[in-house]
Amino acid sequence: MSDNEFLPEPLPGSPLPLFAGWFREARSRAQQPNPDAMVLATVGEDVSPAARVVLCKRVDEQAGYVVFFTNYESRKGRELQSQPRAAAVIHWDSMHRQVRIEGPVIRSPAAESDEYFASRALASRVGAWASAQSQPLASRETLANQVRAIAQKFGVSVDATGGEVPRPPHWGGYRLWIESMELWVEGPGRVHDRAIWKRSLTRQDEFSFAAGNWQTTRLNP
Repeated sequence: MSDNEFLPEPLPGSPLPLFAGWFREARSRAQQPNPDAMVLATVGEDVSPAARVVLCKRVDEQAGYVVFFTNYESRKGRELQSQPRAAAVIHWDSMHRQVRIEGPVIRSPAAESDEYFASRALASRVGAWASAQSQPLASRETLANQVRAIAQKFGVSVDATGGEVPRPPHWGGYRLWIESMELWVEGPGRVHDRAIWKRSLTRQDEFSFAAGNWQTTRLNP
């Protein structure tokens, strides 16, 4: 799909193939430093919203969910434990496209988290153990000492490229299941092209949902 090509007419029954194609194209073009950057919004028990940027590491086109990884004890992890729903936005400015996602969030299977954690750089694996994400920190030096202590515990050097560091039990993946998806294409004069797809999701097991049929609507910009 070329830049600024509008959404199909009529709209497809599912947004997932189009979204997955956009995602693959953004990665292959590599015109943005982080084409998989995704703003993730959650709410806590007090229903105050919070947003931050995470990396969308996987798009499951068949089931309809995206995967990101983080510290389960971070603010977003605690909020997802309390209110297991989220909204996300991926904006590819260089491609003039945007995707909005809303839906329930569940933890990834341990094997999925283990596989991704093992693929990370050694320093990042050490850092996942050393950082109590979102918690108060006395100083930068304190964090550096924590990193050195973890490296020593596992007998590795953070300057090295190899070494065995297992995944911490407090760190892993989440699956954001797509209950609602809006696709947006920038138009001239800010007359953009927008459409939204919605479906019902029914919890099926620990890691998945059964999905109903998509309902789609084109929106005014």
